[in-house]
Amino acid sequence: MLGLKQVHHIAIIATDYARSKAFYCDILGFTLMGEFFREERNSWKGDLALNGHYTIELFSFPEPPARVSHPEACGLRHLAFSVDDIDAAWQLLQQQGVQCEPVRIDPLTGKRFTFFADPDGLPLELYQA
Repeated sequence: MLGLKQVHHIAIIATDYARSKAFYCDILGFTLMGEFFREERNSWKGDLALNGHYTIELFSFPEPPARVSHPEACGLRHLAFSVDDIDAAWQLLQQQGVQCEPVRIDPLTGKRFTFFADPDGLPLELYQA
């Protein structure tokens, strides 16, 4: 066995770094731990934490290709976050102008969830813990 302990981080490439940084920090509540401009790549890298834990590497690259999302494409399907109160979280996202699908119930677990997207269309999910 490899001895994996947990997911260390998730890397996301944004077309507009400032817009995505504002979305993840100001709307979703991540904290910017560090920010670096890599001149040789003309690329920003932001290290974002969720509840004090390093979670997301947010990158920018000049003219990245569009993500194939619809219909379902091979690869990362979505990124899910757990919440205690999905109705309150759904309402807060709506107030920030983030369009969410109606809250549904997972037929396998009986838990409530909804989907929405980041500024580049990356599918995100809220899942009531």
